[in-house]
Amino acid sequence: MKRTNKGFYLYFIFILILAPMSLFAQSIKNNYTYLVREENGDLNHDGKMDKITVKMDTVDESRPLRLQIFLSKPNGKLMVAVSSDKIIEPQYPAENHGKFNGYQIPNFFIEKGILKVWSEIKGGNITYHFRYNNSHFELIYVDKLTYDGTKGYIDENTVFTETKFDLNTGIRTESCEKSGSVKALKVRKKRVLIRPLPKIQDFKFSDKNLY
Repeated sequence: MKRTNKGFYLYFIFILILAPMSLFAQSIKNNYTYLVREENGDLNHDGKMDKITVKMDTVDESRPLRLQIFLSKPNGKLMVAVSSDKIIEPQYPAENHGKFNGYQIPNFFIEKGILKVWSEIKGGNITYHFRYNNSHFELIYVDKLTYDGTKGYIDENTVFTETKFDLNTGIRTESCEKSGSVKALKVRKKRVLIRPLPKIQDFKFSDKNLY
């Protein structure tokens, strides 16, 4: 009888501890309430409309953002296929000590079944192309444009560098040209094979430095 009472007591204590943890986890999850971006389109080529949303946590002072991708089921309802809090940099990162990160929130587009993510980077921008394959969104192409302007404006001496990286073939092409010029100053091409292809749920905003 004593053993039974002791077991019940321990179980009761465990439930009391678990309940607040569960409520805490739910409150954290539900703080992503402010809708920043929404895009609709067919991502898995089934003829049905899928949806992308980006929501902000307005309680956390760093203002983190959550990307979610919803795919349509045969009954027409939407199902969460991807949920990521790390693909977009918080607006006020903790390491910035309350200062704005300096970049606008990325834009998301659906074009011919391809999910494109356009982001600002230092001195330019980068666009990632993700394709749905085998129940995953895989990175298949990266297009990056930067310039060497240090004066705060663009003039005839500004050099632009465009990088095109086809992850399917592994061919990475980098071309440089001056503003207004029709001929590239230099073109560099090399093969960088990445296998397996990066998946969007594993992607981090800091990965922009890899491409």
